[in-house]
Amino acid sequence: MRTLGLIGFKLILGLLTLTALVTEVVVLIDRGTFEAANFFSYFTVESNLLASVVLLLSAGLLASGRSLDRIAMLRGASTLYMLVTGIGFTVLLSGLEATQFTAVAWDNTVLHYLVPVAVAIDWLIDPPAVGISSRKAMIWLIFPLVYVAYTSIRGPLVDWYPYPFLDPGENGVAAVIVVSIGIAVLAALISLALAWYSRFRVATPGAPTPPPAGSTGLPDPGR
Repeated sequence: MRTLGLIGFKLILGLLTLTALVTEVVVLIDRGTFEAANFFSYFTVESNLLASVVLLLSAGLLASGRSLDRIAMLRGASTLYMLVTGIGFTVLLSGLEATQFTAVAWDNTVLHYLVPVAVAIDWLIDPPAVGISSRKAMIWLIFPLVYVAYTSIRGPLVDWYPYPFLDPGENGVAAVIVVSIGIAVLAALISLALAWYSRFRVATPGAPTPPPAGSTGLPDPGR
């Protein structure tokens, strides 16, 4: 029953995330303001899109009786990026008009608050059955660092930045550097925490582990 519950949780959350993203695109197209390059340059969009894929993939693997350990690193990366999205928005952007970042109010709640919390809960209740080393977890930082570099290069070329805290024209270059370093430190700390938790759960006697491949998680009627 636990496995069926996890499948349902991941499937519903993955579909909700995808629905919110599709809604954004449809509404923006209807308004005549959709620009694909800008839309997919939001870290929120990229992290939620990855989360949706990972959640739906996880549900599919569990439903087919296969282990999620093969995508443990991908799950960890998705969890990190969603937590950075949620914390970053709450700390740096929550005081601004929500429609500046999402076309529909409920999408703002889903993409910036609900999914980050739910993905974190998913990691806590269904961690990998194999521990992830701290060194390996540092691989997750590559994407956020590349994202900041990409935004810094693209911004002045197209005269557009996805977030005001990355726009040197808003608060100056020094402020952008300070915020970027702060986000990098936050991401590193979260990565270490996620990796530690995976090792902790593996080392904790009695911690629930995913059923073996080929198992549905249901009781054997023959026993």
